[in-house]
Amino acid sequence: MMPMPSPAPEAVLFDAYGTLFDVYSVALAAEQLFPGQGQALATLWRDKQIDYTRLCSMSGRYRPFWDLTRAGLRFAALQRDITLTAEAEDRLMNQYRHLSAFPENRVVLQGLRERGVRAGILSNGDPEMLAVAIKSAGLADLIDPVLSAHSVRRFKTDPAVYTLGTEALGLPAKKILFVSSNGWDAIGASWFGYTTLWVNRAGAPLEQLDTEPTRIGRSLRDVLNFFPTTTSDNRPA
Repeated sequence: MMPMPSPAPEAVLFDAYGTLFDVYSVALAAEQLFPGQGQALATLWRDKQIDYTRLCSMSGRYRPFWDLTRAGLRFAALQRDITLTAEAEDRLMNQYRHLSAFPENRVVLQGLRERGVRAGILSNGDPEMLAVAIKSAGLADLIDPVLSAHSVRRFKTDPAVYTLGTEALGLPAKKILFVSSNGWDAIGASWFGYTTLWVNRAGAPLEQLDTEPTRIGRSLRDVLNFFPTTTSDNRPA
């Protein structure tokens, strides 16, 4: 007998940084400040930012994501032998507050709204950071709830962070689709029990931990494949 298809999830939670907002869009401002260094600085900055979340979370020495973002920038500049003035640091940090949104965001979020699917964010970002990014991208009317790891003073992939989603939505993890462009985040959410989509924009290899996300895609548009419209939805009015 053919296995029965799994029912569609009842809600969606998006990771924010890297998934809805392009963390490498700061490379343009970095390149203007430090010609020839922009992309390398942005990449190292992001890597160190995530390293610091893990170090602080695992050691029980919580610091807000905004502080760790600044610390990651300072480390990246030192590693690249860049003289980071206070003015340049402020400019790059302000750019991080207003990261570019991926172009398909609104279409996907509107598609979920039309299907009656609730869509929120579950992020390492501080509440203020998230509020600015969402407002800057013009997505505030399409996202609810906005859940921050700051409330539990830990970072993903700690189960306490993923628990925020099930508690806020009042649903078991399996009935929530968790979407991330970060492979490690998709694995952590899968371990927690979420239905998961890894948006693998860069074509990176799968994490070698004997776990796979529920599905792997290349664009946020793949979210809508979990919620196909019915024939009646497509009939002329």
